[in-house]
Amino acid sequence: QVQLVESGGGLVQAGGSLRLSCAASGSIISIDNMGWYRQGPGKQRDLVAAISSTGRPNYADSVKGRFTISRDNDKNTVALQMNSLNPEDTAVYYCYARIRSRTSFGSLTDNNWGQGTQVTVSS
Repeated sequence: QVQLVESGGGLVQAGGSLRLSCAASGSIISIDNMGWYRQGPGKQRDLVAAISSTGRPNYADSVKGRFTISRDNDKNTVALQMNSLNPEDTAVYYCYARIRSRTSFGSLTDNNWGQGTQVTVSS
Protein backbone atom coordinates (compact mmCIF):
# COMPACT_ATOMS: atom_id res chain seq x y z
CA GLN A 1 0.00 0.00 0.00
CA VAL A 2 1.14 3.52 -0.81
CA GLN A 3 0.68 6.64 1.28
CA LEU A 4 1.20 10.34 0.52
CA VAL A 5 1.72 12.67 3.47
CA GLU A 6 1.67 16.43 3.01
CA SER A 7 3.00 19.19 5.22
CA GLY A 8 3.57 22.91 5.14
CA GLY A 9 0.17 24.51 4.84
CA GLY A 10 -0.98 27.37 7.02
CA LEU A 11 -2.04 30.99 7.22
CA VAL A 12 -0.04 33.72 5.50
CA GLN A 13 -0.59 37.33 4.57
CA ALA A 14 -0.92 38.42 0.97
CA GLY A 15 2.49 38.73 -0.62
CA GLY A 16 3.96 36.08 1.63
CA SER A 17 5.38 32.64 0.90
CA LEU A 18 4.74 29.05 1.89
CA ARG A 19 6.39 25.78 1.01
CA LEU A 20 4.40 22.58 0.73
CA SER A 21 6.04 19.17 0.91
CA CYS A 22 4.75 15.69 0.17
CA ALA A 23 6.40 12.36 0.83
CA ALA A 24 5.36 9.07 -0.72
CA SER A 25 5.95 5.85 1.17
CA GLY A 26 5.09 2.18 0.91
CA SER A 27 5.91 -0.60 -1.52
CA ILE A 28 6.96 1.75 -4.32
CA ILE A 29 8.55 0.48 -7.49
CA SER A 30 8.52 3.74 -9.43
CA ILE A 31 6.77 7.12 -9.55
CA ASP A 32 5.66 8.78 -12.76
CA ASN A 33 4.12 12.25 -12.59
CA MET A 34 3.83 14.05 -9.27
CA GLY A 35 2.02 17.27 -8.61
CA TRP A 36 -0.27 19.50 -6.66
CA TYR A 37 -3.96 20.23 -7.08
CA ARG A 38 -6.08 22.66 -5.13
CA GLN A 39 -9.73 23.05 -4.32
CA GLY A 40 -11.12 26.35 -3.13
CA PRO A 41 -14.46 26.78 -1.35
CA GLY A 42 -17.27 25.86 -3.71
CA LYS A 43 -14.86 25.15 -6.55
CA GLN A 44 -13.65 22.07 -8.38
CA ARG A 45 -10.23 20.55 -7.81
CA ASP A 46 -7.78 22.04 -10.32
CA LEU A 47 -4.19 21.34 -11.25
CA VAL A 48 -1.70 23.80 -9.81
CA ALA A 49 1.59 22.27 -10.93
CA ALA A 50 2.95 18.92 -12.03
CA ILE A 51 6.40 17.50 -12.64
CA SER A 52 7.42 14.50 -14.69
CA SER A 53 9.79 11.77 -13.58
CA THR A 54 12.52 13.52 -15.56
CA GLY A 55 11.88 16.85 -13.83
CA ARG A 56 9.88 18.67 -16.49
CA PRO A 57 7.43 21.05 -14.80
CA ASN A 58 4.00 22.21 -15.88
CA TYR A 59 2.08 25.07 -14.25
CA ALA A 60 -1.39 26.49 -14.26
CA ASP A 61 -1.41 29.94 -15.83
CA SER A 62 -2.57 31.50 -12.57
CA VAL A 63 0.61 30.47 -10.72
CA LYS A 64 3.28 30.80 -13.40
CA GLY A 65 6.17 32.93 -12.18
CA ARG A 66 5.06 32.64 -8.54
CA PHE A 67 5.12 28.91 -7.76
CA THR A 68 7.94 26.43 -8.29
CA ILE A 69 7.55 22.67 -8.19
CA SER A 70 10.45 20.32 -7.50
CA ARG A 71 10.96 16.65 -6.70
CA ASP A 72 13.57 14.38 -5.19
CA ASN A 73 13.38 10.98 -6.82
CA ASP A 74 15.71 9.40 -4.26
CA LYS A 75 13.42 10.43 -1.40
CA ASN A 76 10.11 10.10 -3.28
CA THR A 77 9.16 13.65 -2.40
CA VAL A 78 7.63 16.60 -4.21
CA ALA A 79 7.58 20.19 -3.03
CA LEU A 80 5.77 23.36 -4.03
CA GLN A 81 7.36 26.71 -3.26
CA MET A 82 4.66 29.36 -3.33
CA ASN A 83 5.65 33.03 -3.47
CA SER A 84 3.68 36.24 -3.87
CA LEU A 85 0.59 34.57 -2.50
CA ASN A 86 -2.76 36.29 -2.84
CA PRO A 87 -6.21 35.55 -1.36
CA GLU A 88 -7.24 33.75 -4.56
CA ASP A 89 -4.67 31.08 -3.71
CA THR A 90 -6.67 30.11 -0.62
CA ALA A 91 -7.62 26.45 -0.97
CA VAL A 92 -6.97 22.94 0.23
CA TYR A 93 -3.88 21.71 -1.60
CA TYR A 94 -3.61 18.03 -2.49
CA CYS A 95 -0.47 16.15 -3.39
CA TYR A 96 -0.77 13.73 -6.29
CA ALA A 97 1.45 10.96 -7.58
CA ARG A 98 1.04 8.21 -10.14
CA ILE A 99 2.81 5.29 -8.53
CA ARG A 100 3.66 1.76 -9.53
CA SER A 101 3.69 -0.34 -6.38
CA ARG A 102 4.29 -3.94 -5.39
CA THR A 103 1.27 -6.05 -4.59
CA SER A 104 0.67 -9.63 -3.57
CA PHE A 105 -0.06 -10.47 -7.21
CA GLY A 106 2.72 -8.45 -8.82
CA SER A 107 2.39 -4.72 -9.31
CA LEU A 108 -0.22 -2.00 -9.64
CA THR A 109 -0.05 1.45 -11.22
CA ASP A 110 -2.53 3.88 -9.76
CA ASN A 111 -3.19 7.52 -8.97
CA ASN A 112 -2.60 8.37 -5.32
CA TRP A 113 -3.66 11.40 -3.31
CA GLY A 114 -2.63 12.99 -0.06
CA GLN A 115 -5.11 14.00 2.60
CA GLY A 116 -4.89 17.69 1.74
CA THR A 117 -3.40 20.68 3.53
CA GLN A 118 -5.12 24.02 4.03
CA VAL A 119 -3.52 27.19 2.67
CA THR A 120 -5.17 30.44 3.70
CA VAL A 121 -3.98 33.81 2.40
CA SER A 122 -5.33 36.86 4.19
CA SER A 123 -5.65 40.24 2.51
